[in-house]
Amino acid sequence: MLRRAAVGLIRVYQKTLSLDHGPMHRLCPEGFCRYYPSCSEYTAQTIQNRGVIAGIVYGTWRICRCNPFSKGGYDPAPSRVKLKG
Repeated sequence: MLRRAAVGLIRVYQKTLSLDHGPMHRLCPEGFCRYYPSCSEYTAQTIQNRGVIAGIVYGTWRICRCNPFSKGGYDPAPSRVKLKG
């Protein structure tokens, strides 16, 4: 339930304010984010795969790395945690 709420908030952001996904995408058609997937999509995928706390930590770290001095590129979200046993 908490995962759905967190991902839902990210989707609302993407559809309204995001420069990569929302109506503002027309201003920069080639995309604004240096990474693929975008930082918001990366955070949403990580929340779905790892949980809310880990998703927020990974997403925050990703946003900190997204700066003009970063090369960017393909940086997939961490996959699901596999439990031993």
